Amino acid sequence: MVHELVHRLSSSIGTITDDYEIILVNDASPDNTWEVIQIECSKSTKVKGINLSRNFGQPYAISAGLSFAKGEWVVVMDCDLQDLPEEIPHLYKKTQEGFDIVVARRTVKHVGRWKRFSSSLFHWFFGLLSGTKSDSSESNFGIYNQKVITTFNNIPSYTRSFSTIIKTFGFKRTFLEIEQAERAEGHSSYTLRKLLYITYEVIISNTNRPLRFAVALGFMLSGLSFLLALYNIFAKLAGIITLPGYTTTVFSIWFVGGLILFVVGVLGLYVGKIFDQVKGLPSYIIRDTINAD
Repeated sequence: MVHELVHRLSSSIGTITDDYEIILVNDASPDNTWEVIQIECSKSTKVKGINLSRNFGQPYAISAGLSFAKGEWVVVMDCDLQDLPEEIPHLYKKTQEGFDIVVARRTVKHVGRWKRFSSSLFHWFFGLLSGTKSDSSESNFGIYNQKVITTFNNIPSYTRSFSTIIKTFGFKRTFLEIEQAERAEGHSSYTLRKLLYITYEVIISNTNRPLRFAVALGFMLSGLSFLLALYNIFAKLAGIITLPGYTTTVFSIWFVGGLILFVVGVLGLYVGKIFDQVKGLPSYIIRDTINAD
């Protein structure tokens, strides 16, 4: 797949300019991907290889690649060839209208109905908790001006969610509808567990909305507890409750205890993120590079 990717990238980008670089990042792939990247790098100095010390995840692999990108325009894409290299000239042409960011919006997805439904549900939930608009048709595939990439690289955040962070920059941004191809080989590594983990990482690292939800939930539960207290008073006077203090005690334990645990849990997540940040550990570690300064 890497051989075909490099060939198609060279052909597509060659229609725009001869001055380009192709940066391939190996995020500890279990197959022989790094060996294939080494072969491609030996064929041309325009191909650069970056080998991470272990699997850090897609956001960090993207960050590693962007730290070496020097071009005036930078294209970010996956290597599975679902994002067609032949669309790059169209993305670049759109930038000539004055845009700093042109993101590909997929018009066709070769997945079943259940996958589409679950993806839409995931992005709706993600948007609700993150406070940002999330669209399942959007992806990292796009073209970005170097000033966007430089701004991203200069952010000292430990958590590196590329698509989420650049939305906050305010650069002139637009979309270009493209057709997504079928996956060339293999299967997606994004399991439900991994998607939930990515959602947690992005939400906790980029917004305090869960804290506001916790406050709102506290008010709602307090209001509900007040109404239940009124009911208990009425039920006591009407003779409905015969066991003194039973209902009040049960509801108090459930509501107050549950609320405390929930709020403490949310606060703990944020404290954990602060802990990760202040430790000063690198977001990713590069083991080997080829043709890269």
